Amino acid sequence: MKHLIISAILLVSLASCQNETKNQSNNSTQNNMEQTTEKSAIEKLLFDYRDALNTSDVNKVLPLYTNDGVFMPSNAPSAIGQDQIKGSYEFVFSQIQLNIEFFIDEIVVNGDYAFARTTSKGTTLIHANGETVAEENRELFVLQKTNGQWKISRYMFNKMK
Repeated sequence: MKHLIISAILLVSLASCQNETKNQSNNSTQNNMEQTTEKSAIEKLLFDYRDALNTSDVNKVLPLYTNDGVFMPSNAPSAIGQDQIKGSYEFVFSQIQLNIEFFIDEIVVNGDYAFARTTSKGTTLIHANGETVAEENRELFVLQKTNGQWKISRYMFNKMK
């Protein structure tokens, strides 16, 4: 009888351990799927931003930023909030036309915040003289999920060469 009770206890313990392992495995799989979904949404945001830059469309740029977003371009003052960001991009687009591609080097998600490290490469048409020059930058995006949507919270770039 003792052997039967001990065997039953061992079987229950083993089943419990297997359920715990399955739960951990299911949680891990679910977390990986959530991370993949979030990273895909961020990739879409970054490529929407690239498209807005390439079409010089301020109206496509603004909804990609949070209301309190910050744009920190090289050799220019930071633009803070939607009004300043609008003015900054209007100025940039009046001066140049970009034709770039983004390359995503890294995306890290932590809850409702993430960062993305990218590089971009292409050309810039300078409106003042009609000259087209090579364009190559590295970028850092701090992203925030607001109302279920990833948005640019902070964005900075600089020249690689």
